[in-house]
Amino acid sequence: MPEHATNPVISVGPRGANVTAEGLIACRFASRFVDVTGQTRALANLAGMRRAKQRGRGVEFDEVRAYAAGDDVRAIDWRVTARSGTPHTKLFHEDREQPILVAVDLRAPMKFGSKRCFKSVMAAHLGAVALWSGLQAGERIGGAVLGDSQLRDTRPKRSQHAVLSMIGDLVSEGGASADGGQSTLTMADLLQHMERIARPGTRLFLISDFHDLLVADHLGPLRRLARKTQVVAISVADRLETALPEAGFYAVTDGLNRAQLDTSFAEARETYINDFQQQQEQLSRQLRELRIPLLPILTEQDPLKQLLTVFPAR
Repeated sequence: MPEHATNPVISVGPRGANVTAEGLIACRFASRFVDVTGQTRALANLAGMRRAKQRGRGVEFDEVRAYAAGDDVRAIDWRVTARSGTPHTKLFHEDREQPILVAVDLRAPMKFGSKRCFKSVMAAHLGAVALWSGLQAGERIGGAVLGDSQLRDTRPKRSQHAVLSMIGDLVSEGGASADGGQSTLTMADLLQHMERIARPGTRLFLISDFHDLLVADHLGPLRRLARKTQVVAISVADRLETALPEAGFYAVTDGLNRAQLDTSFAEARETYINDFQQQQEQLSRQLRELRIPLLPILTEQDPLKQLLTVFPAR
């Protein structure tokens, strides 16, 4: 049986080609039903682990006091000891915070969709639910949005302003792209940035289609992030990417040009399906090696309901 309650009636309904502030602000109500800071067996299973594991959150310095019998000699403050002439030791306390960072890919390949909404719109809504849920849990929240030519970031804060700042960035980069331009930024740029700002114990949501993740120079920063943070990968795909529609001619557009997609050849349809499945299997295998859970979501699905398959309900 699942570790959480039945999915609530309330849902998140991303639609269309553009990310809107109204839609992302509305995610606040849905976020009250899911705790993205929680640990579940389902999440551990996605990461290839037998049981949920809480990564250490580190310790923070508290004070220096005179050494007492039983203190850890490794914590002796030698500078204060030398200055005072008597042994002194440093005291620390466990850092119990679990900041929530959300990194969302909104580059041109994410501006695609055949049902309900673009991948970029789904990714933005998933990110918004995670941000609002983290704030609801009393954690510091922040993150970054990767656009075609700009990376926008919000440093972690325990405030609604941090969520609204992220929402502003998601809206700015989440418009339907119609210029046909190429992305100048890569997944490595996003990962390296998150590596710089993420503290040990942070839960980091990576939301993308991961079309360029499996590149050697991208896996390095991801591997280092996985060592010090709890990375959760959410891959967003459209039904049309998983399989071509039945034989026929279909109109497609990139916002500037229109063309006809011919799906008459059965062999081409089968090759298309196999290529996508191989890519997803390779992605899943690589992330499992890094003990990173991978949650796949289609644009036609409800993001809240999908999150509730692996995160506990409130």
